[in-house]
Amino acid sequence: MKKILIPIVAVSALAAATVPAVASAQSINERQDRLERRIDMGLRNGSLTRSEAYRLRAELRQTARLEHDYRRGGLSRWERADLDRRFDRISAQIRYERHDRDYGYGYGHDRDYRGDRRW
Repeated sequence: MKKILIPIVAVSALAAATVPAVASAQSINERQDRLERRIDMGLRNGSLTRSEAYRLRAELRQTARLEHDYRRGGLSRWERADLDRRFDRISAQIRYERHDRDYGYGYGHDRDYRGDRRW
């Protein structure tokens, strides 16, 4: 009985150790995709300017590179928390930039150029 029980416990422990690593990788990738979609949506609907979207994407790419570096040695709990904090900050920046009433080119200017002598 002990000969059968020990391998079953070992396999169960191995499976339990690999599932959180796979789940955390998927949740990080899903979170990156979700943030990228929010940036795209803001750019499409005009709530983000091109420069805001470029800057937000650059921060997202920088965080993705950091995640890649972290994963080389295995993702520790501290590294996972660091990535979560960075994603939270990027998410807050997207929220702020989308609601800052900075609607890109031409906003706040007279769009009828007939009164302007240059036109």
